[in-house]
Amino acid sequence: MRCAVLGDPIAHSLSPVLHRAGYSAVGLDWTYDAVRVPAGELAGFVAGLGAEWRGLSVTAPLKREAMALADAVSDRVGLVGSANTLLLTGGEVHADNTDLPGAVAAVRERFAGPIRFATILGGGATAASTGLAMVELGADSVRVAVRDPARGQEAVDRIAAHPHRPAVRLVSLEDADDDTDVIVSTIPVAAQTEQLVARCGGTPLLFDVVYDPWPTPLVAAAGGTVVSGLDLLVHQAALQFTAFTGVAAPLREIRAAGEAALQERSG
Repeated sequence: MRCAVLGDPIAHSLSPVLHRAGYSAVGLDWTYDAVRVPAGELAGFVAGLGAEWRGLSVTAPLKREAMALADAVSDRVGLVGSANTLLLTGGEVHADNTDLPGAVAAVRERFAGPIRFATILGGGATAASTGLAMVELGADSVRVAVRDPARGQEAVDRIAAHPHRPAVRLVSLEDADDDTDVIVSTIPVAAQTEQLVARCGGTPLLFDVVYDPWPTPLVAAAGGTVVSGLDLLVHQAALQFTAFTGVAAPLREIRAAGEAALQERSG
């Protein structure tokens, strides 16, 4: 059976390393590749796949296209507004989103404290999925901090539409601080200024979705528990692995492969 991760660019993806390690650990003779698929070409690519194809991991810029071409979508896809997982079965395409439950699992693996007030740095698709994950973990108040308010409204609307109906507000990134239970950073290292880092070092939990380079400035200054982008990647990949294969994911082996690959990249 064949699986792959699709996106553009895609050569940097760790997904092949993680999934192949899982196959090896459980004795599956499956393949998993990285395939460059530009925006607008996902439907054509999927239509040309043979019966040996089972699952597709989908990353930028294809997550909305993935949702649109599916025959069936999970409730999570409806909440997040995008899909990162396509399961090919019975001639149909089923879409799911493992980013949301992957974020929940990544946090709970390392942090058992209460989460009532969450601050999300950034306003893109990852901000929406991780913000929703914080609501799943108990947050009833969410602050989305962005440089450009015009780019954060969709994330706010997505989080506010969660069935738990959290209070969500959009603020400037300059107003973000550690008066919160968790800070989730979805912004690049270049946006993690000295001023921002100084304001955010005292939060009980920092969840930075970046995994390379590591540690980020926010992580280096963190005084509490840290959840990494690799934690998120491992857990969302493990959920995909099980969806594709029907086999429980070997989390330890998948994580070890990811850590080794990052160490090799860093030299």
